Amino acid sequence: MWLPVLLAVGVGFYFSLSVEPPRYAGPGAAGLLICAAWVLRRHGYALLVALALLAMAVGFWAAQDRSARVAGPVVAAKMGPVSLTGTIAEIETRSHGLRLSLRHGKIARRPDWRAPRVIRLTLRGNSTSALAVGDRIRLRAVLMPPAGPAAPGAYDFARAAWFKKIGAVGYAVSRATVIAGAKQSSLSAMLETMEHAIVGWRQSLSAHLRGQMPGRAGAVAAALMTGDRGAIPEATLSAMRDAGLAHLLAISGLHVGLIAGWLFFSVRFLLSLIPFLALRAPIKKWAAGAALLGAFAYMLLTGATVPTQRAFLMLALVMVAVMLDRVAISFRLLAWAAVAVLLWAPESLLSVSFQMSFAAVVGLTAIYEALAPTMTRWRADGGPAKRAGLYLGAVLLTTLVASLATAPFALFHFNRVAMYGLAANLLAVPLTALFVMPCALVAYILLPFGLEQLALVPMGLAIEVILSVADAVAAWPGAVTLVPAFPMAALVVMSLGGLWLCLWRGRWRYCGLLALGLGAALAGLGDPPDILIDGRGRAMAARLPNGNVLLAAAYRRDNITLSTWLRRWGAEEPVVDERIMRCDRLGCSLVHGTTSVGFARDPRALEDDCRIADLVLAAVPVRFNCPSAQMVIDRFDLWRRGAIAVRWRDGVINVEGGNNRRGDRPWSRPRERRRRQ
Repeated sequence: MWLPVLLAVGVGFYFSLSVEPPRYAGPGAAGLLICAAWVLRRHGYALLVALALLAMAVGFWAAQDRSARVAGPVVAAKMGPVSLTGTIAEIETRSHGLRLSLRHGKIARRPDWRAPRVIRLTLRGNSTSALAVGDRIRLRAVLMPPAGPAAPGAYDFARAAWFKKIGAVGYAVSRATVIAGAKQSSLSAMLETMEHAIVGWRQSLSAHLRGQMPGRAGAVAAALMTGDRGAIPEATLSAMRDAGLAHLLAISGLHVGLIAGWLFFSVRFLLSLIPFLALRAPIKKWAAGAALLGAFAYMLLTGATVPTQRAFLMLALVMVAVMLDRVAISFRLLAWAAVAVLLWAPESLLSVSFQMSFAAVVGLTAIYEALAPTMTRWRADGGPAKRAGLYLGAVLLTTLVASLATAPFALFHFNRVAMYGLAANLLAVPLTALFVMPCALVAYILLPFGLEQLALVPMGLAIEVILSVADAVAAWPGAVTLVPAFPMAALVVMSLGGLWLCLWRGRWRYCGLLALGLGAALAGLGDPPDILIDGRGRAMAARLPNGNVLLAAAYRRDNITLSTWLRRWGAEEPVVDERIMRCDRLGCSLVHGTTSVGFARDPRALEDDCRIADLVLAAVPVRFNCPSAQMVIDRFDLWRRGAIAVRWRDGVINVEGGNNRRGDRPWSRPRERRRRQ
């Protein structure tokens, strides 16, 4: 059961390096450790150590190999508008238009090998009409490399884009014109046609559901049945997050399990009504097979994202165990599912969906393995009222355990915790399990006959109740608590402590509580920066000793960079205090304690800043000395170092750049590469 943990250590070590290791490092280390394990095969503890190191080496090798396999051209700098052609691989609905993913792209006046493998574009307004997956289109667009972290240690979109093969992002500046498709090999064309057909069905079904159920209920129904969350209003998403119900909108193990569970019990019940089959056939195994096929179809219809694939893999192991008369739910099945995911997509270890879903499942498996005999006895001895109470108690326990297990990851990635999530989930989860998902399953079945309204109407009513619960709970005083960002080391220690507590048997498992406490203490030692400036020099923000945040920005307040800064500082909104920060069209001046800071947007502001400021931040090059400044950070520094965090400690200015922490990795150096043949 510790095998996936050891693999994860190897994967994490690969991503923690500041330079890309040589290609032979992973396989070479694995080969040496295989030889060492063979030599030590008769030395018990030494063999265990060798095998543990081998598992880490295999995880390292898997991550290294995956990074090499997805390698492709990445645009080096902003370019355009350029003439671009590509085949639509995915269409995502957004409130302001569409977001397209293009494959087989060609950029005018550039060789084909320099075109990114996937280009993600935003289209606005009337340029979004009459487009379908599989269309080959021509348009003019502005392209940029995927953005790095908005602050040192923040989410690295460039790294995520690297593993999705996205080599450019941007926006269209013209209408998209559909042109003739490109010729491909027969096998490639067949596979791509199948993929386009599935994505096209998803797009059509999503639009159909929103048409049948207008408003936010239809948008949520489309998210649950097709995985398309783009049409959900931002206010609804915010209320769901603040109420602790956002997990209901992301296709995960809950949804896949409910679809498979309802299929399993429904098919088994119907087959049991036929005496000949009930007495002679293994109807339980047939029902497991039907549930497996239904879950696979649901995965395809909802986009087959990595979290959904992971949930399906775990469900598949459970159903195969049922068909083989093995224990359906156990840590061993969970471990093999984690091993498969880490070997197939090692980068998923860094994703919040992987961390939170496996944390929740590990915690729930541990608690229910311990309580299973008692709960089985209570259920067998009780009547309908006692069973209903047991179900509500199980929902409460499940919500509590899952919330506690995922809390460190939610705090690390989102810097917020829903204080009343337990109450909201106690109402919303039973509605989802007993009404929403069964109605979704019936709607799937009735769609070919045009009778889906029979299921969509009650489904919409149940969704409205859930959204009303989210609105009410999110409006309670103190519904959300914000916390500043804390170090990755704290999350790692808490994760290992939780695994130690759940996976071991015996009293020494409780040593994991010490690790959890140590991780919490490390989280409390976080050192938030005093000033942040983005990599383009367009925005600067300062955090005051009282926790308030002052902002000087050329962006809108809803910009992703600014929202990331506020979230990582644990602040809801910036404040305005002209006694501390004054801004004009040339720049800003800031008095931070006993230190003065100048933020120059225009070269004309540099003369005053260099005469009075202790720290000069400039969005333009500084080509002369600044007599008063202890430190000058200009446009060239920002270009080299990315977003910058500044800290004052005992009168000394410490500067950390986002690119310094990322190191020299394939995703942190946007340069165009010739694609491997």
